[in-house]
Amino acid sequence: MTGSNQGTESQEQIALFRWAAYNIGKYPELEYMYHVPNEGKRNPHTGAKLKMEGLKAGVPDICLPASRSGYHGLYIEMKVGRNKPTKEQERYLNFLQLQGYATAICYGWDKAQELIVQYLEGRL
Repeated sequence: MTGSNQGTESQEQIALFRWAAYNIGKYPELEYMYHVPNEGKRNPHTGAKLKMEGLKAGVPDICLPASRSGYHGLYIEMKVGRNKPTKEQERYLNFLQLQGYATAICYGWDKAQELIVQYLEGRL
């Protein structure tokens, strides 16, 4: 999906979660949506510790653990600008699809928001 993606990936995710917080009354499942903080530069010691704790490359950025229309939940990989998903991200998204999850790559918070509404309303 394409979108406005005017800021950094972090700014786009902040905007998405602000929208979600504002819309919990309409879509209560949004309370359980969460971000998986896989990105970011880390020193070697911290990176090694996080890997031992289960951090894995390629895990999508956002998970909405609410079942709809035969899917177990929704996973979204957020991107901005001309960024493309990595091979690990593509591999994870494909695996999740095979396991019965809806998955998407969204460019910008607005496209992610549109997708989430479609998903929650059973239109995906």
